[in-house]
Amino acid sequence: MKRINVWDTYDLKMQKACDKFSKKYIEFLNAGKTERECVDRAVEEAEEAGYVELSRLIEEKKTLKPGDKVYSVWMNKSIALFHIGKEPLEHGINILGAHIDSPRLDVKQNPLYEDTGIAYLDTHYYGGIKKYHYVAQPLALHGVVVKKNGETVVFSVGEDEDEPVFFVSDILIHLAQEQLEKKASKAVEGENLDLVIGSSPIIIDAKTKAGSKGKEEQKKDAVKEAVLQILKNDYGIEEEDFESAELEIVPAGKAREAGFDRSMILAYGQDDRVCAYPSLKAIIDEKSIRRTACCLLVDKEEIGSVGATGMHSRFFENALAEVMQLMGEYSELSLRRTLSNSCMLSSDVSAAYDPLYASAFEKKNAALLGCGIVFNKFTGSRGKSGSNDANAEYIAHLRGIFSDADIRTQTAELGKVDLGGGGTIAYILARYGMNVIDSGVAVLNMHAPYEATSKADVYEAYRAYRKFLEKAELRNA
Repeated sequence: MKRINVWDTYDLKMQKACDKFSKKYIEFLNAGKTERECVDRAVEEAEEAGYVELSRLIEEKKTLKPGDKVYSVWMNKSIALFHIGKEPLEHGINILGAHIDSPRLDVKQNPLYEDTGIAYLDTHYYGGIKKYHYVAQPLALHGVVVKKNGETVVFSVGEDEDEPVFFVSDILIHLAQEQLEKKASKAVEGENLDLVIGSSPIIIDAKTKAGSKGKEEQKKDAVKEAVLQILKNDYGIEEEDFESAELEIVPAGKAREAGFDRSMILAYGQDDRVCAYPSLKAIIDEKSIRRTACCLLVDKEEIGSVGATGMHSRFFENALAEVMQLMGEYSELSLRRTLSNSCMLSSDVSAAYDPLYASAFEKKNAALLGCGIVFNKFTGSRGKSGSNDANAEYIAHLRGIFSDADIRTQTAELGKVDLGGGGTIAYILARYGMNVIDSGVAVLNMHAPYEATSKADVYEAYRAYRKFLEKAELRNA
């Protein structure tokens, strides 16, 4: 089937709109390198657009009516936004769902140690990574440390030019013969992805005397103790506070435009913030709401959507029940009808065809960079294991919506049969009986420290998500 490059369909006005949207998206990427930071940014944008916190309305015993806009944050790592439509909720709602966690390194709970004058933080990698990607490059430290008294200390170190960065060391090429003979999956061991954070055994001040005269060999773990002193002085935390910390190690540096033509974006965390941001902006910007619109930005997708902030939890279902209660429409049966009659775009990325690795793809069923939003009828692996397989009727419904709006779309699978595979949150929402399909943006270098997308694809995703919220209406009952 013929695919038209999105850039061929744009005039100067559309190109300017695309560039403007891309700049805002780059700002979002730079502000949100963790799920907590993404939620904070989403709340800022939602409140500027008139969204009100759901818990506040519940406490004040307020009611909701068509046109109202609310949001609900769960554990500071997931958020659901609702724009109330004119139709009864039992007719179903239109849902955009994306995840805001990304592969990275996490700091362990007992992480700090010293070895031969170098201080380290012990780490555990999160999600699917090529471990050798994380050595010998500048890294930043983001997250929170929560002290016993409940005080939260926010970390973001390594992003500004005047801040220090951190790194994971690698063996020099001169001594790497044994390493180079290993499989790529074993060349760098997970337990060796420890973060170098210091090497000075003292903090030099005005009282420190120069020269070696009178100086003794430093006591054991002097570098570690010096680092702890910095942490206490600058952040007010003790070593024991690492027990209640969530610290994430991510590539340091800003998202950038890529290519002489500036047609692409190169940045950390585009899986899946490249779908999360257009989804957020779509619900904020779209005014033509008939069916209630919902945007879900969730955590833990990269490790199976588990835990209290992942899609397997019931925070979305609970939030929707609270919305229905404030509208005077709640009952268990009404909630089930609402969910089963809903339409969803599980907004997640797809692998862009890479001609340098053509053997991994089945070309005619691969996503092409710059050819529009990607629809994956199914994901999973091997015999579609673990996938949601969308109904033909739903796909036809969406085809009509996007064709009428002249929005570029394409279909794809994630690599060759028996070679590729992957999962999203689609199957979790599909268990309610609603219509769900995976839709998102094609990405080069997926799960690498820096991923690449086409600006045109990002903008087409935004246009598609807005039109979906306006037009989708396929009831199962």
